[in-house]
Amino acid sequence: MVDRFSRRLFLAGLGASIASGSALADAPVQSLRPQLRGDLPSGAERLIQSAGLRGEVVFAVADAETGVPVEAFGGDQGLPPASVAKALTALYALDVLGADYRFETTLMADGPIENGVLNGDLILVGSGDPLLDTDDLATMAANLREAGITEVRGVFKVYDGALPYVFSIDPGQPDHLGYSPAISGISLNFNRVHFEWKRAGAKYDVSMDARTARYTPSVDMASMRVEKRSLPIYTYQPSARQDRWTVARGALGSEGARWLPVRKPALYAGDVFRTLARANGIVLGRVQITRQALKGNVLVVHQSDPLQSILRGMLKYSTNITAEMVGMKASKARGADIQSLADSAAEMNRWAAETYGVTGIAMVDHSGLGDASRVAPADFVTALVAARKDGALRPLLKKFTLLDRQGRPVKDHPIRVDAKTGTLNFVSGLGGFMTAPDGSELAFAIFTADVDHRATIPRALRERPDGARSWNSRSRKLQRALIERWGMLQGS
Repeated sequence: MVDRFSRRLFLAGLGASIASGSALADAPVQSLRPQLRGDLPSGAERLIQSAGLRGEVVFAVADAETGVPVEAFGGDQGLPPASVAKALTALYALDVLGADYRFETTLMADGPIENGVLNGDLILVGSGDPLLDTDDLATMAANLREAGITEVRGVFKVYDGALPYVFSIDPGQPDHLGYSPAISGISLNFNRVHFEWKRAGAKYDVSMDARTARYTPSVDMASMRVEKRSLPIYTYQPSARQDRWTVARGALGSEGARWLPVRKPALYAGDVFRTLARANGIVLGRVQITRQALKGNVLVVHQSDPLQSILRGMLKYSTNITAEMVGMKASKARGADIQSLADSAAEMNRWAAETYGVTGIAMVDHSGLGDASRVAPADFVTALVAARKDGALRPLLKKFTLLDRQGRPVKDHPIRVDAKTGTLNFVSGLGGFMTAPDGSELAFAIFTADVDHRATIPRALRERPDGARSWNSRSRKLQRALIERWGMLQGS
């Protein structure tokens, strides 16, 4: 690691930063590396030592207006950014697609229509809308009936070729985790299916549905079987037309529910649309999936919200599938021939190098879920400084709350922070903008990771491994302490 400071701020902060370390005064003192005899650790180093984190800590902070570095610690060393990467993906999508871009999901007729009868195929066409949900499909089904269609004599098809098919955002995650679903050119309900169970005597009643606030259509493309065992809690087995799940009876209790990932997105969307069309008196045949180029007349169009709004929600709720779909859509719009998430991430890396002149951004996806991604905090800050000029990113970022010594939120804190958090097990990040008490604006990135320990966790235990919660909590405490240090340094 390299510890780099401007001379002015080093001299000013050497004494003043001692006070800022009080936020972690009760944490165990543990040096991350031996100190040379006679060396005096900086204020930032003391905070890092007090945090007691195994692994690596790197950060960079710069004046957001001028780009002049304020302080850096290992700023050129890349670590996994976790979901902080979504801020970069937002910049990528805004630059390539534009803030007003809207995704369109359509119903097309491949054949003539006579007296309300479509003598040909009906095609549900996805274009990569990450927010399409059951309510939207219900509206499309109703609009199809209003357009005069009462019968379809051809095949019902779903087109999912707008984006490459991806089985799981991060195959290293356990199969049942809803935040790592499949991806294709059509997505529904973030590609999650709702599993619910309730004890009924000696057995369980289970259901799989595509619920929203207004509708709860059951699905045939996902099934669940309760088995007499304790572990593993879930197993997944694909078949040609179903996601087949089993669950351990010993883990269920009396009742409950959770969202499971969908691995066959086009079948899922088609299954749900058939149900909703039938509710409008239109009976459709068995779903057929196609990735072939389409021709036909457009009958119904559903438009998404503007991209800017989609990205605001992505950054607020940290939805992985949204990041991956908008990222891949941007790569396709740049003319890249992408066959995988890694291909698309490589295109975003090239864009970052072209746009910001950086070489320390090496993503393997757009969400940060894959821990093989590496981002150098200094390069991330370079991107933030450039983004500040058009002001598009900071209004989309979530406000980051600073705490008092008892861990309580501080109202009207003199430091204002708008940032993207990132959390994996034994990986934590924070990056964005802060306004210091003197009104100056800083861009910063903090990445912490215990990559070696994370690599030892078996795949089946990666949902909640031992020690991860306390490690990540200490990392977040360090992030807040560093932000308060920088606010004080600016004031000095």
